[in-house]
Amino acid sequence: MQKFIAVLPAILLLHFYSVAQQATSAQQDQRMHINQIQVIGTHNSYHTGIAPSEHKLIEQQNPKAMRALDYAHAPLGDQLSGGVRQLEIDVYADSKGGRYAHPAIVDKVAQAGLPPDPDFDPNHEMDRPGFKVMHVLNVDQRSSCHTFIACLTTIRAWSKDHPQHLPVFILVETKEGRRGAAPNPDGPEPFTSKTFDALDAEIRSVFSEQEMITPDQVRGDYGTLFEAIQATMNSTSAGKSGGWPTLAKARGKVVFLMDQRPVEAIYTEGHPSLRGRVIFTNATPGAPDAAFTEENDGPKEEIDALARQGYLIRTRTDDGTEEARRNDHTRADAALSSGAQMLSTDYPSSEPAKWTGFFVGLPHGLVARCNPVTAASGCVDALLEPPSTK
Repeated sequence: MQKFIAVLPAILLLHFYSVAQQATSAQQDQRMHINQIQVIGTHNSYHTGIAPSEHKLIEQQNPKAMRALDYAHAPLGDQLSGGVRQLEIDVYADSKGGRYAHPAIVDKVAQAGLPPDPDFDPNHEMDRPGFKVMHVLNVDQRSSCHTFIACLTTIRAWSKDHPQHLPVFILVETKEGRRGAAPNPDGPEPFTSKTFDALDAEIRSVFSEQEMITPDQVRGDYGTLFEAIQATMNSTSAGKSGGWPTLAKARGKVVFLMDQRPVEAIYTEGHPSLRGRVIFTNATPGAPDAAFTEENDGPKEEIDALARQGYLIRTRTDDGTEEARRNDHTRADAALSSGAQMLSTDYPSSEPAKWTGFFVGLPHGLVARCNPVTAASGCVDALLEPPSTK
C-alpha cells in the first residue's frame, strides 16, 4: 500500500500530461488543414508482385520490363497500419464481367514449358461485373484485392478500426487503351462519362458522404474549387463555407484523387468544377476544377509554389526500382524537403527493398509531419498522428 501511495503522484502526473497533450492536439487540429501535412504513400498499392514462372518468362522476353516490375506490397490494411496514408489503385472497367479473367501470360507460361503458377483468381472475382484492379493487362494482373469494391471495403474496415486517423488519400488511375484507337474487343474497356458515373457509384456504395472529403464540400460557397483552395491559404473566407477542411473535421475520412490527366475532360463533362463528383481531378493549375495536381518529376521550386497556392500535390520519390537498387535517396530527399503532401514510393519503411534495404519514411518514424512549406506556425509533428491510431 505504501508503495502504491509513493507512486501515485507519478501516475497522476502522467495522466495530467496525457490529458494536456490531447487538449493540445485538439487545438492544433482546429487550425491545421489537410493541405498542411506531409505523408508517405505507396505506388500501385495493390501490387503483390510477379509469380515465379511469370517472372522467369518476362525476364527472358523483356528483362528491362521485369526489372521495373520487381516490387510487391503487403495488403492495404497492413500498409495503413504500417503508417502509409496515401494509396494508389489502378482500375479497369468491366461492365459485363469476365473481360480480364484469363490473362494471356498464363497460357504463355504453359507454352514455354514452365511450371504453372498459383491461380491468380481462385475465387473467380474477375468473372463478376464491376471495376477490376490490376497493373498491366495480360501480363501483371496479381492484386491483393481484385475488385475496386474489395479494395475500398478493406480500406473502410481499417478506417473504422482507427477512427482518429489522418485522412487517407486514395489515388485512382483509370486504365484503358490509347484514346482514338480502333476498338479492341480483347483490350481494356474505354472510360466514358457513363463509366465514370458507375465508378462514382461504386465508391459511394462503400463510403458515405460523411466518410469522405468531396469536391462539393471543398468548393462550398465558392464558384470553383480553385477559388476555394486559394481562400484556405489566404484566410479570405469571410464566413463562406468551403476550402480544405481542418484536421479536426478530416480525421477518419478518405479523399479520392485522379491519378492522371487525359480523362479529366470526360470526368468533368456535365459536372463543372466537379459538382456532384467524388474524385478530385489531376487538374491543370488554375482550372475551375483545380485543387489537386501531380508533380511526379517536378522540381522542388515548382512544387513549393503550387503548395503555397493551396494545392494538394503528389510526387514520386523513386521509380522502376532504380533508386532502390542503388540505395539512392537523392530524389526522395528532394521530395521530403518540398511542399508536396503525398510522397509516393514502392518502398515505405515497412517494406524496405530486398537488394539494399532502401526505404522512404518520415523522420523519427512519424506517420505524418508538419508540411515543410505550408504548415501553420507552431505545428508539432508528434501531435498529428497519435501512436494509438497506427
